[in-house]
Amino acid sequence: MLSEERHRAIVSAIRRSGAATVGRLSADLHVSEATIRRDLDVLAERGALRRVRGGATDLRGSVRPEADPRSFADVAASAPAAKRAIAERACAVIEDGEVIALDIGTTVAAMCPLLAERSLTVVTASLAVVRALASAPAIDIVVLGGLLRPNYDSLVGVLTESALRQLRVDRAFLGTAGIRPDGAVLDSTPSEVPVKRGLLDVATCTYLLADHEKFPGTGFLEVARLPRFTALVTDRSPLPDDIDLPEGEDVEVLLP
Repeated sequence: MLSEERHRAIVSAIRRSGAATVGRLSADLHVSEATIRRDLDVLAERGALRRVRGGATDLRGSVRPEADPRSFADVAASAPAAKRAIAERACAVIEDGEVIALDIGTTVAAMCPLLAERSLTVVTASLAVVRALASAPAIDIVVLGGLLRPNYDSLVGVLTESALRQLRVDRAFLGTAGIRPDGAVLDSTPSEVPVKRGLLDVATCTYLLADHEKFPGTGFLEVARLPRFTALVTDRSPLPDDIDLPEGEDVEVLLP
């Protein structure tokens, strides 16, 4: 199938259902997920659809702009080896007795099985994290209240942001939808952005967890600049074209 034919098929599928995931389009059109991601980026630039994390939605409003067409479980099932490697490297910087914050996101949630035997206090707005660590014998969990996002198993909103401002943590671990070469860390969900910024504000050290597909990944909302983080934890060393920070800006990269 030629690219223009594929583009027409993608737009048609999204208009029929209101949204489509990268995985579904890849299976239906018999091309790689990387090809679909590039197609969606091109079509979003043309104004044919709205790009969201994990897929795209119809511009005509059948799906809310911040709605993720995939569930938390769907996203968690993608790239498990990369998530595991990144999670292991992130957990290596944590010391027993610390207070840590775990962001909403599947790569961050992959840290939980590795933390279950540790002695920690965990601050989170992720119900997936709460469930994963609820029975851990030496972990105290501080759950941030807020508005429930059922599809992504998380809490967001002004109550979440207010609770965060009352806390201080030793380390915060955040996920992202994408990282532009100029160092902009992106997200696709408006309600998540203030929570992520709040985590950055209350943490002594901050870590961005991102696999190699997040360069550039997706996202249209800037959360922060990459040098705002203590370190970037990723599964492959970024190529020169992946990150080209302005002179005077840098970030430590932690690899498995």
